[in-house]
Amino acid sequence: MDKSKYVITIARGYGSGGRTIGRMLAAELGINFYDRELLRLASDDSGINEELFAKADEKLKKSLLFKIARKEYKGELIPPDSDDFVSNDNLFNYQAKIIKELAATESCVIVGRCADFVLKDYDNVVRLFIHAPLDSCIKTLKEMYGTSEKEAVKQIASIDKHRAEYYKYYTGRDWQDAENYDLCLNTAMLGFEKCVEIVKAYLDIRFR
Repeated sequence: MDKSKYVITIARGYGSGGRTIGRMLAAELGINFYDRELLRLASDDSGINEELFAKADEKLKKSLLFKIARKEYKGELIPPDSDDFVSNDNLFNYQAKIIKELAATESCVIVGRCADFVLKDYDNVVRLFIHAPLDSCIKTLKEMYGTSEKEAVKQIASIDKHRAEYYKYYTGRDWQDAENYDLCLNTAMLGFEKCVEIVKAYLDIRFR
């Protein structure tokens, strides 16, 4: 791996502003930002329709087996001649493959997709968890999307629950466990701009 490159991974609570902070960091640092772009890259690499990657999360949300089973990511790809080639697990494997290739070739910001775990053996990764209290997340959703308070509460509970289950399924770890991350930042206390400044300072201290 090129030691001059670094990757910032972001796990975030819904409504905490994690994606916004990721975009701000990428812009400030002059590096690429990857979120749903990973689906297109994984589709191009595997030859599997991008729509199947997009639908995989919805399938997992509705799957009882997903909620009770564990499929910790090991890095293996399922070959095209297998009946499981387009399974949810193999779709995840291809996204992980892309994440590793990005980490090996460029500095970037990657949101979600268990990237902190996929890159757990990489030395040049800064793992962030962005969070905020419920009332702050509700306020953010109301301001950004015009969501009612009742609907915001429902969305936050549902999406965070799925993110925790998704993370547990593929990593065997608890999504909100601080031990998974280098920095845990509360946006309600700091605001987005100060979070960005803290991460930039951390990068400078760690990698200079």
